Amino acid sequence: LPPFTLRKLAGCTLFITGASRGIGKAIALKAARDGANIVIAAKTAEPHPTLPGTIYTAAAEIEAAGGKALPCVVNVREEQQIIKAVEKAVKTFGGIDILVNNASAISLTGTLETDTKKVNLMMDVNVRGTYLTSKTCLPHLRKSRNPHILNLSPPMNLNPMWFKNHCAYTISKYGMSMCVLGMAEEFRGEVAVNALWPKTAIHTAAMDMLGGSGIEKQCRKTDILADAAYCILTKPKSFTGNFIIDEVLLREEGVKDFDVYAIAPGKTDLEEKKLSGSQHEGAKDNAESAPAKSSPVAETFRVIQGAMSEEFVKSTQGVYQFELSGDGGGTWYIDLKTKGGGAGFGQPPVTADVVMSMSSDDFVKMFTGKLKPTLAFMSGKLKIKGNMALAIKLEKMLTQLNSKL
Repeated sequence: LPPFTLRKLAGCTLFITGASRGIGKAIALKAARDGANIVIAAKTAEPHPTLPGTIYTAAAEIEAAGGKALPCVVNVREEQQIIKAVEKAVKTFGGIDILVNNASAISLTGTLETDTKKVNLMMDVNVRGTYLTSKTCLPHLRKSRNPHILNLSPPMNLNPMWFKNHCAYTISKYGMSMCVLGMAEEFRGEVAVNALWPKTAIHTAAMDMLGGSGIEKQCRKTDILADAAYCILTKPKSFTGNFIIDEVLLREEGVKDFDVYAIAPGKTDLEEKKLSGSQHEGAKDNAESAPAKSSPVAETFRVIQGAMSEEFVKSTQGVYQFELSGDGGGTWYIDLKTKGGGAGFGQPPVTADVVMSMSSDDFVKMFTGKLKPTLAFMSGKLKIKGNMALAIKLEKMLTQLNSKL
């Protein structure tokens, strides 16, 4: 950890809505590295069928990063749940210094295509939830040395083009921005209130659901918003009423390289490897460099290949690439997209939806049921790039496979 003087959020208590995954969690982890206390106010207590993470897995990651975590089940549509979580936070950590209103519902649909249930959800979570959470935290924020409210919402631009394709969603997000406008003025000199919005799409599980596979290529990592949020939350409370775009702020702060935030920077990982002359050198891409047939990794893939079925392929519809280090390592793949499927050594026949990097040993443990993928991912043994929803599908498939391995 950096010297104490640089840990600007050490000992601060952050109340973050929707912090079990995505942007909320990224902001939480950034503050946790300073030694902050994080209240994870989110509604996922049980694992979600398609989205990664619960308040408890987020809590484990926050503690591992150096923070203190308080997971609270909060659906911001329920005022009582907000009040209870705020009381618990104050009792546990002695106060609240920062509120991040990140929880949001999204439906990018036209007026006639948006069912009333969705309209209610967006208005309830985005506008009303933000308003009530701010209201409940404000008495405690006023007692803090350097209190901040940060809403993840856009600058208000009344150009009709921002409304015409998804009127209800824009109204609900602008509602959050109006909270910034009003509360910044109302609590000027007492509590800083600002809005933060990304310049480009940000890659989260929600984004995968909206955009489908391939969307991540046009996205940036959640880190860019975490870095921008950190920047805002460490400013004095006189910095208030601002509508901030992540890249604009970070440029002002002296950041020059924005490629680090790209999901798909100038070059893909594979090209990088080819250039650095590692195992992907042209000549070695043929079968000669395939690991000895007897290695545990090769054995595991042989079994996977044998267990392939139309059923697996139909229900998964994904291509997985494994970058394995150590014995029997190299590039391997499981294709559960093309007819009949396939698995083996080398590049997959089509571009992979998910790339997983880990050691050969951990890979074999994972496929024989000795290591849970979620645990491997959380402890940093497994790195995942690409479509998270598909990565989760693989876990389901593993449970079916384990009986055969």
